Order: sequence, then C-alpha cells, then structure tokens
Amino acid sequence: MDHYPIFLNLNNRWCLVIGGNETAARKAEDLLDAGAAVTLVAPQLGSACEELLQRYPDRAVHQAGTYRPGMEHGAALVLATSEDEATDGAVYDACTRRGVPVNAVDRPAYCSCITPAVVDRSPLQVAITSGGAAPVLARQVRSQMETLLPTAYGRLAALAGRLRERVAAALPSGRQRLRFWEQVFEGPAAESMLAGREREAEREMLELLRQEQARDDDRGEVFLVGAGPGDPDLLTFRALRLMQRADVVLHDHLAAPALLRLVRKDAERIPVGKRSGRHTLPQEAINDKLIELAAAGKRVLRLKGGDPFVFGRGGEEIEGLIEHGIPFQVVPAVTAAQGAAAYSGIPLTHRDHAQSCRFLTGHRRDGALRLAQWAPFRPDETLLVYMGLTHLETVCEQLREGGLPADHPAAVVDQATTPAQQVVTGTLADLAERVRTSGLQGPALIMAGPTVELQPRLGWYHSTPDAERAFPEHGCLRREPLAAAAAEPPAETHTEQA
Repeated sequence: MDHYPIFLNLNNRWCLVIGGNETAARKAEDLLDAGAAVTLVAPQLGSACEELLQRYPDRAVHQAGTYRPGMEHGAALVLATSEDEATDGAVYDACTRRGVPVNAVDRPAYCSCITPAVVDRSPLQVAITSGGAAPVLARQVRSQMETLLPTAYGRLAALAGRLRERVAAALPSGRQRLRFWEQVFEGPAAESMLAGREREAEREMLELLRQEQARDDDRGEVFLVGAGPGDPDLLTFRALRLMQRADVVLHDHLAAPALLRLVRKDAERIPVGKRSGRHTLPQEAINDKLIELAAAGKRVLRLKGGDPFVFGRGGEEIEGLIEHGIPFQVVPAVTAAQGAAAYSGIPLTHRDHAQSCRFLTGHRRDGALRLAQWAPFRPDETLLVYMGLTHLETVCEQLREGGLPADHPAAVVDQATTPAQQVVTGTLADLAERVRTSGLQGPALIMAGPTVELQPRLGWYHSTPDAERAFPEHGCLRREPLAAAAAEPPAETHTEQA
C-alpha cells in the first residue's frame, strides 16, 4: 500500500487555498461542501472564485496578495493551485515544517497528501486513487463506481446511522450486530430503500431487529470455499461475498497471498499449512477445529486452493460438520488443473491430440504412491497429477510402467495463474532432471500427454521485458500476459478529483 487512506473531518475547520483560478474554485468548493471555511490567497480572483464567494459569503473569503510563509498556521489543510513552482515549493516547505497536510496540484514532489477521485453518496463515500501514477484511470474507475452505487445508498446509510444506537442497545453481542447489519444491507430493507420506500425500509429493519433479539440459536456456520488456482481474479462472486462475512479463516498455503487480502480485515487467520511434507495441522485436527469454531458461534471460512472437491479433502471436512449438525456451504472454484492448463497453454483436450483427461493424485492417506493401479494409460489422453512434485521421478516411472513411452511429452506447471508461474516441459524420461535444476517451489501440477507439445505455440502467459520487475509477494519476477496494455496518456493533474 503506497499511501494510507484517510478521511478528514473538516466541518467548522479552516482551510487555505493558494490561487484564484478555476482549479482553486473547484478545490475550494469541495472543501466548502465538506463543511470547511476557506481562505483563497491570490492577487486577483477569476470569475469562478468570485462566484464562489457570493454563494458562500459566511465561509469563503479572499485575501488579496501573494502567499507568504506563516499564512498556513492553524490550517487543517492547504491546497496549492498557483501554477507557479516556486510558490508551490514554498507552500510545501512551510506546511511540512508545521505538520500541516498539503497538496500541490500536478506536483507530486510537493504533496504530503493526495485528494482522490470521490463517489459521494453521503454519508457513504468511496475514494479512489492511483497515488498520482494514473489519475485518468482513477477517474475512469470512479465513473464505473458511479453507475454501480445507486444514489439511494446514501439514504440507506443515513437510516442505518439513525438506528445504530438502538441496534447496539438491543444486540449487545458484536457478532449479533454484524449478522443483523449484513441481513439489512442484503435483504428486503435495502431493496425497499432502493425502490424509494423509506418508511417501509425502516419497518423492515425494526422487524428484523426484533427477530434477531428473539433468536436463541447462536451456532455458527462453515463456508468451504475454493480459492481457485491462485489468481484472485478467478474467484467466484459467491466466494468473495463469503470471504467478507467470515469471522475466522482457516487457510492452506495459497499460491497468491493477495487472496487473503480479500478476506474481512478483522477476521482471525489460522494457517493450516499443507505444503508438501510440511503440514501445520493434520487433516483430523483441521476437521475438529472447524467444528469447534462453528459450535462457538463463529462463521468459519475454510479457504482451500483449487476446488474443495477435487483432491481438496472437502468431503472429509463436511462429514464431521454433518455429524454435529453444523450448517455449511460449499463454493466450487476453477480447479488447479483448469487454471494450469489455461495459463500454460496445455489444453486438457484437443480434437487432434487428446480425447480425454484424467485427474490423479500423487499423495494418498498412507503416503504411498500407486499410480499404476489406474493403468493402462493411453497415449491420446491428458493425465494430471496433483501433489506429485516431491516424488516427480517416481511419478514419471509409474506412468511409464503404466504403458506410456519414455519420450511421452510431460510438463510441470508451478504456481499456476500467478505472476510467479513457471512451466517446465520435457518427457517422462527427462522431466525430473529438468525440474531439479529449475528451482520450482510449488504448488505444482504434473501434466502428461500429447497436448504438452502445443505449449510453445499456445502458451500466452509469459513475462515480458517491461514486466520483469521484483514482485515481493512471491519473491520472484512478475510475469504478465504477452499483450501489453496501451500506455496511458500523461495526466494533467496529480490530484485525482475529477
């Protein structure tokens, strides 16, 4: 996070705007709308500023002349719009010495804070910034958000604010209050407000409050959610919604740490490991933990890489929940096999090469590796072996024992769909040696079949010279799609208020 987001309460506070042009008028009007008093410092004011003084005679004044250090003393915020670099520099120096937040339009070096693009549904507000890197993009995002957030959201938020103390008195438990407000904003009360029926929305809120007060079942719930192969953009909408509702998260070693940032910020996070050869908790302990937390009234998110029911042990985890009468939901996901195939350019099926595919696991409950029991393997099918990287050499041997030739195409896709993705191709005879020298870390998927030979031609997700920069989340180089986005034209202003 390049900047810490914050909203300033400027009601009845004094702010200083240096300049008298149209930009100054626009900035000053935003401050006045936020309840501030504003002084405009400029030798002369343009027509827009003069009009502003007429509309806000009690809170907007003009101080004729040029800026002098010391004028900022006592200001809650200073905005410099003079278009003169020397003046902006002097304003910045004086403000930083006094600890006064300052923003100079289109001069990032003279800004201690950024004014973002804002979607205003007061009291609900959404601020969007690119940190000055792409102001045009920030304004485009704001335009999209304007269409997504109905204006009635402001009235809905205001109604919630009026009832907040009443709800707090009726529902002393924070968990109860959270559940109540989620039902309000996702249910009939919100729909009534969006339809313009405010009194009906209030009645529905109060009825829901009565029901929540009378509720005596404080059991929690388990959300068994597939996190997909790694790229957060591949999550389902339902997965995202439940990730925001959970009180506690039990998570595997996920390919992309960015996935955990999508979980509710105040949710407790419990790593349960399950990397090859390194388990933070055994599966039985994970099952018991889900039951324990849900029985205590928590909403528990079990976040699993890939799909919960494709070698994800989801079936084992819900058996205990059923036995104890714990409510649960299962959310499927893009499987690791689908993600690895799509992002590596190795199709699972192809009319000219592979007419079927099989998912196999390189890890059994007893630790034994017995792929040959599924033989014979056909040369015109795609085989996908989960959790086999540690025993890759044995996997390749057993596939050969199952009827495949030594020169049969094979590949390992490491950290599929993430910026750290690597693809190593070869044959069943030499793949293990190629992987040994590549430094793969996993999670990885082994693929064997004729479509592997298509990878050099169909592989679209690769690093480019411009994209190869340090990527701290993965400790490696960031890899981007080959098609580079068109360069954004230079922005006219550093501040991102449209």
